[in-house]
Amino acid sequence: MTLPARNLLAEEASPYLQQHSDNPVHWRAWSPAALAEAKESGRPILLSIGYAACHWCHVMAHESFENDTVAAVMNRLFVNIKVDREERPDIDQIYMAALHAMGEQGGWPLTMFLTPDGKPFWGGTYFPREARYGRPGFIQVLEAVDKAWREKQQSLAESADGLTAHVEQRLAGAKGKAVLDRDTLADLAGRIDGMIDRDLGGLSGAPKFPNAPFMHSLWLSWLRDGQTAHRDAVLLSLEKMLAGGIYDHVGGGLSRYSTDAEWLVPHFEKMLYDNAQLVRMCNWAFAATGNDLFRIRIEETVAWLLREMRVDGGAFAASLDADSEGEEGLFYTWRQEEVEVALGDDATSFFRHFELAAPHGWEGKPIIRQSEAQQRQGVADYAEIAPLKAKLLAAREKRIRPGRDSKALTDWNGLMIAALAEAGRSLARPDWIEAAAKAFAHIVAAGKDDRLPHSMLGAKKLFPALSSDYAAMTNAAVALFEATGDPAYSDHAKRFIDQLDRWYQDSEKTGYYLTASDSGDVLIRIRGDVDEAIPSATSQIIEALVGLSSLTGDPDLWEKAWTTAEHAMGRATQQAYGQAGIVNACALALEPLKLVIIDKPDSSSLVPVANRNPDPRRIDIVVPVGAETNRPLLPGGVLPPTDRPGAWFCTGQACLPVVTDSAELEKLLRRG
Repeated sequence: MTLPARNLLAEEASPYLQQHSDNPVHWRAWSPAALAEAKESGRPILLSIGYAACHWCHVMAHESFENDTVAAVMNRLFVNIKVDREERPDIDQIYMAALHAMGEQGGWPLTMFLTPDGKPFWGGTYFPREARYGRPGFIQVLEAVDKAWREKQQSLAESADGLTAHVEQRLAGAKGKAVLDRDTLADLAGRIDGMIDRDLGGLSGAPKFPNAPFMHSLWLSWLRDGQTAHRDAVLLSLEKMLAGGIYDHVGGGLSRYSTDAEWLVPHFEKMLYDNAQLVRMCNWAFAATGNDLFRIRIEETVAWLLREMRVDGGAFAASLDADSEGEEGLFYTWRQEEVEVALGDDATSFFRHFELAAPHGWEGKPIIRQSEAQQRQGVADYAEIAPLKAKLLAAREKRIRPGRDSKALTDWNGLMIAALAEAGRSLARPDWIEAAAKAFAHIVAAGKDDRLPHSMLGAKKLFPALSSDYAAMTNAAVALFEATGDPAYSDHAKRFIDQLDRWYQDSEKTGYYLTASDSGDVLIRIRGDVDEAIPSATSQIIEALVGLSSLTGDPDLWEKAWTTAEHAMGRATQQAYGQAGIVNACALALEPLKLVIIDKPDSSSLVPVANRNPDPRRIDIVVPVGAETNRPLLPGGVLPPTDRPGAWFCTGQACLPVVTDSAELEKLLRRG
């Protein structure tokens, strides 16, 4: 079939694709129809992958895709397909892996040239319209690719076949299972620890990302093996990034990464997933240290989330853009006189606690940050500076806001729902748990034929979901069950796993694919093993299976979790660092922790102890004294008595004697 010779993105559910609907380029969304058009025309595909908050995606759009001359060349030579990587991470991972296999560094926008049947033969990332930065101009690239395709089509097709086979082996292949042992996590954590910047936190060098999967590895190493150096590396990293410009000191929330080694100049886009993981990490850090810095940053970040990121129905938007009025960071940065106008006589107090910094080469206004001493003092003086932040926030609200990508992604929402439920328990914020429950209900209600969507934008929904969606929502359901005790959440979790098994499990029942079995528009059906800024789909699946099997005591579910973990580890051993999430999840499978508490709901002494001592390895189940329904099984099929308060703490298949004293339980749950 031949699609209309015009841009077809206006009706798409992705704000990123809609941003390109006025381009003179004849963009198509990724679809069977677009792929069929390429095959019928014999023209290669120009695939452009990006996302709404991506600064360099905007630059390339303004320079090239909005330019009539560039668009004319694109329309004449290629079938042009635009993909939102957040809507289709499966497609993004395939072609990003192909770019890496070519020896190129990845990033977005991703610009790939494909054969008419979708196989990659050449690519890059950002190309300027005119040659600069050591890169050729985009028209020059387009014409060179066209010339190569016309003159060397056979050899390019053979190269594309080989490259596709390589990517399939890496992303979809089976490597056999590996024995799960304690040394794997210890080895990974030791190698990550060797990469830590001891002065500035995070990994050495620049740019600096929060890198939650690596931080998780270090935290698990401390919890399990008592490696205090690994705990301290996480705490240092959190403290440094929370003082830097990567953290929004006025409005709360974390930007995606820092362009420098000091956490000062971020790419100012704010992603839902980064902030979900920040809330979780700060919750663990606050429990471990009692440092109010972490509590304050959780409260500020959740306030930002509920103020700026909620969409109709209660779910959460994907991201906020870096740019406003055509300038990166303009919304978030301040000149000294702007602060002084907003605060008046209080500006002196503000500048005791914060500084404005503008590094060499930065063309925008200065960025708010804190020194180490200012951060400590700011925690002590928070009652004094909170009203000043509120005044600056009110002044900032009058500015032209960055764009918001308002699509709700199921897996990212699952991460945030779990984080909100956990932090709500720890910090005694039932309103946060309620917000998590509302988001969860909205996503479940958006389902069709008992299947979840991957993405929602108003009434528009993208089906089918990915395996990461079912895993993240299972983990969210377990977290909400722990927070509320409502068995409806465990029922939801069971149904999610049933759907995961039906649509994503491999034929040998050793693991899961990222895409559903009825997803017919992918070149390769990949596993979803590789971490990005968030843990991989496979790692989230293992965590979900382990958590739900602990919750239910279902031995078949536990066997499935163990088999999935063994085979995932067999694949992960082929990678150096890209699959930390799998190692972390397998560590949970090795030593799952379960805490069953029987207590009086109106005068509980044991439940608050569990709430203020969160542990990512542990599933908590609370049952009212006297209850006979929904009584959880202890390992070995033992039912705990419910006639009096008590707590049973279990590791794997072994449970300690019942604990009835809150101080004793506190001692048991705290890592000394």
